[in-house]
Amino acid sequence: MRSEAGLGLKLAAAAGLLFLHVPMAFILLYAFTTEDKSYQFPPPGLTLRWFAVAWERQDIWNALLLSVRVGLMATLLALILGTLAAAALWRSRFFGRDAVNLLLVLPIALPGIVTGIALRSTIGVLDVPFGFWTIVVGHATFCIVVVYNNVIARLRRTAPSLIEASMDLGADGFQTFRYVILPNIATALLAGGMLAFALSFDEVIVTTFTAGQQTTLPIWMLSELVRPRQRPVTNVVAVFVIAVTFLPILGAYWLTRGTESVAGGGR
Repeated sequence: MRSEAGLGLKLAAAAGLLFLHVPMAFILLYAFTTEDKSYQFPPPGLTLRWFAVAWERQDIWNALLLSVRVGLMATLLALILGTLAAAALWRSRFFGRDAVNLLLVLPIALPGIVTGIALRSTIGVLDVPFGFWTIVVGHATFCIVVVYNNVIARLRRTAPSLIEASMDLGADGFQTFRYVILPNIATALLAGGMLAFALSFDEVIVTTFTAGQQTTLPIWMLSELVRPRQRPVTNVVAVFVIAVTFLPILGAYWLTRGTESVAGGGR
């Protein structure tokens, strides 16, 4: 039986939640302030005019469109490469398998500045012009890890006997993937893709090293912070980024909850 958490533990959990989320509440509050140069608490007044100002800014729309395009392309690459890597390590047994697994998850464990410097050096050596595709490659390095982790975890809970049974019944490799493997990993793929898009959409460190003259939405926000006027516009965009990032994460959680046991109950 589960014992009820004590008062001290509940207070500690509440304090942790406040520590994490109160700053985001201030971002939301200052998106409505009438003051355009500094942050005052409480705000001198509330207004919706900054949302209209942000809506009319073409530079915001350009940065938003670029971030969405990069996020979608990086997610697509991550879904393909991450799924193939997970399937290969799940089905194969070879010397150095654990080392390969470590190398696959290493990019998300490394500091972003290390990854950014490494990518910039490599792109420079290859003499590839910085632009859209260099940003995509940079984002894909850590998006692959998210997809890989989701898919490999689901595959490890899928009984290998299901695939053997499919083959015994005359299915070829494609039919086995379509009717057996894909239904088992579908929610893991969707959750991994949503998390990958969320990570790509708000990434700033690696983007700084790979973007060249391109401006994604996080880069735009970073550049706007040094300007004294219309700071609430930056907060309006930040509120939008929070929503865009939060919804995929919430969707990924909803899709993967209750998946401790999947078809076959394999280990």
